Amino acid sequence: MSDMVVAPRRPTRRINVGDVPVGQDAPVCVQSMTNTPTSDVEATLDQVRALVAAGCEVVRVSVPDEESLKGFAALRRSIRIPLVADIHYDSKLAVGSLDAGADAVRINPGNIGSDAKVREVIDAAGSNGASLRIGVNAGSLEKDILKKHGHPGPEALVQSALRSIERVERMGFYSMKLSVKASDPLQTVEAYRLLSDRTDYPLHLGVTEAGTPMTGSVRTAVALSILLSEGIGDTIRVSLAGDPVTEIYAANEILRSLGLQTGIQIVACPTCARAEVDVAGVAAEVERRTRGIRIPLKVAVMGCPVNGPGEARESDVGIAGGKGNVVLFVKGKVKAKLAPDKAVDALMEEIEKLKVEG
Repeated sequence: MSDMVVAPRRPTRRINVGDVPVGQDAPVCVQSMTNTPTSDVEATLDQVRALVAAGCEVVRVSVPDEESLKGFAALRRSIRIPLVADIHYDSKLAVGSLDAGADAVRINPGNIGSDAKVREVIDAAGSNGASLRIGVNAGSLEKDILKKHGHPGPEALVQSALRSIERVERMGFYSMKLSVKASDPLQTVEAYRLLSDRTDYPLHLGVTEAGTPMTGSVRTAVALSILLSEGIGDTIRVSLAGDPVTEIYAANEILRSLGLQTGIQIVACPTCARAEVDVAGVAAEVERRTRGIRIPLKVAVMGCPVNGPGEARESDVGIAGGKGNVVLFVKGKVKAKLAPDKAVDALMEEIEKLKVEG
């Protein structure tokens, strides 16, 4: 497999979210958010466990009321992954979450209220060793900033973020990361570029309200790939409507495609009339069975003898379809000829061997 060119990361400060380092030279961190009511502890716990199994490194949950705060406290006692409380408007819920063990809180100081309320949150974060995420969204800008700019464009998002930074820094707190999300990918890109030029705090990347799993993944990949290839971004979330586990798969694939995370890279030919094996079915099964494997391997699933053998030879392990059989390649050499229904197991056997070899 050829070496990938990886853009140098822009230098940022180092903070911690629980035991996960963020910023500076730490790996880009994958995050997600539960969509179950936090007051339903068992349902939320099940979802957190599924996210962790998929490769999530930091989980955020919403805490909109007192019942959710009780659920958050119970959740905190049951899991070890860094846990972030998502808070809007109510500083007391933020303080309660921090006292219950939140590793960070996500707030927008513009909607938390007065300086006194913001200071309550800052003091609680400091005394509990937690960090903050200053989260600015295009849909919830301060009225005066929106009036000044006329619409929630990149400059407006960045002005809101910088105002919040200055407000928190006045209170002597510096352990924070920032986000400036819009639903438009190119506006998101420009906002993060501007913010990266004006501050060295670590940045959490995402496109807000991105959409369904298919459209949302594409729109998010457009924005995040541009930014990450420019060295911008320290944590990411792919915000999708539906099962949040899908967000983790999409986020990890973005990072792997940019050489920012090791793992299985599956290449599969587009299906056409020449295909002599079920390329889509085999590739999907291999993808499912290799999720979570972090060793850097290129796996080829090819359906015909035109381009298949060449692509399979260039992979660590791969198959190419033939008349009634598939050819298994390992490290560029033919290993065996197999019946199509044996292909997936044969590929996985070779992948497991390569895992052991390291």
